[in-house]
Amino acid sequence: MATAKRTHKHFQLNAIKIKRAQKALGAATETETIERALDLAISEHERNRLTWEATERFLKSGIKIKDVYGTLDR
Repeated sequence: MATAKRTHKHFQLNAIKIKRAQKALGAATETETIERALDLAISEHERNRLTWEATERFLKSGIKIKDVYGTLDR
């Protein structure tokens, strides 16, 4: 990811959540933990956006789905 200008921000955050996230993400510092968590949130949003676009294209294609196992009508 491109290096961006850093600014000082002051937040009141749950210390337990920070430590748990730090351990889960394998981050060395709290700042690195927050950076990684933000990167994960951004990438998750991008995946969701791309998935939704693909779903819309699929639905607009007019394809017919045959329920060969009869599980969709339940």
